[in-house]
Amino acid sequence: MTSVVAFGGGRGLSASLRALSRLDIDLTAVVTVADDGGSSGAIRKSRPVLPPGDLRKALVATADPTRADAANLFSHRFGGDDFLTGHPVGNLVLTSLLERRANPVAAIAEAADLLGCRARILPMSCEPLDIEADLAEGRGVRTIVGQHEVAVADGAVTDVRLVPADAPACPETLEAVAAADWHVFGPGSWYTSVIPHLLLPELREAVAAASAKRIVVLNLSEEKETDGLTLAGHLDALGRYAEGVRFHYVISGDTRTLDDPESLNTAAQSLRAELVAADLAADVVTHDVAALAAVMGNLLVEDGGS
Repeated sequence: MTSVVAFGGGRGLSASLRALSRLDIDLTAVVTVADDGGSSGAIRKSRPVLPPGDLRKALVATADPTRADAANLFSHRFGGDDFLTGHPVGNLVLTSLLERRANPVAAIAEAADLLGCRARILPMSCEPLDIEADLAEGRGVRTIVGQHEVAVADGAVTDVRLVPADAPACPETLEAVAAADWHVFGPGSWYTSVIPHLLLPELREAVAAASAKRIVVLNLSEEKETDGLTLAGHLDALGRYAEGVRFHYVISGDTRTLDDPESLNTAAQSLRAELVAADLAADVVTHDVAALAAVMGNLLVEDGGS
C-alpha cells in the first residue's frame, strides 16, 4: 500500500487529511507543535505539554465516520465566561493523555483509538516549540516571537525560525518520513504551519534524504501572515528553507487565482516541480475535499508511488 506523510497544522492540514483519508493509502500526519494562541496557548502557559489544538484538528479530520459523535464531542468548544470558556473538549482530553503518558506519541495514539482515526497522527517534535520571525518595518526589521503573533502581525515576513533552533525531531516521525512513498506539504498558514517542518534540522534532513516524491498544495487565498505574497512568492519562500529537498508537483487549487500562470510555473520549476492547476475551491478559502482527493489520487496512481 502506498504510504503518504502529510505535513502541516490547523485548518490547512485538516483539509489535506480529509482529502487523503478518502484514498486507499497508509496515511500519517506530522503536526506542528508551536501553536500558542487561544486554548492551546492558555494550556501551554500552565502545563508543560504539547499544544493540543492542531493535534486535535488532525485527529478529528481523520476520525472514522462511524465515530462522528465522538469527533463532534472533541470539537465542542465551551462557551460562557469561566475557566472553561474557549476550550474544546478534545484539547482537555489530549492534555490529560499527554500528562498521563511519558511518550506523547502514545498519548496521541490513545486519542486516535477513541476516534477510530484512519491515519497515524505524530508531532514534529516531542517538545513544544516557538516560532520567531523578522518582519520588514520601514527601513528596519522587527522581531516577534510566537505563532499567534506572527500569524496576525502587520508587515512582510523576511525570515522565520524555530525556538529552540536545534530541537530534536520526534523519532517516530523521522521513521515515517524515511519510509514514505509521498510527502505532502500544505495547504495551510505558510510561515507558521507549512514551513516550520523545514526549520527543524533533523526533520528537514530526513525529508531531503527520503526517496519519497513530494507534493505542495497552495492556499486558495492570502492570509494575514502572507498578505501581499503572490503564489509564486509562496514557492520562493518555501524553497528558501528547503535546502536539499526536491519537490515534484505543485497543486494550485483554484484556476481563478492564477493571475500570473507563467510566474507561478517558473517558481514551480525552480523547485524542479510540475505545476498542476485545477479548480478545487469549495469557497474562496476552503478546498473542496472530494476534488482535492481526486487530484492527489491521480498523482499517486499516475506517478506510481516511490
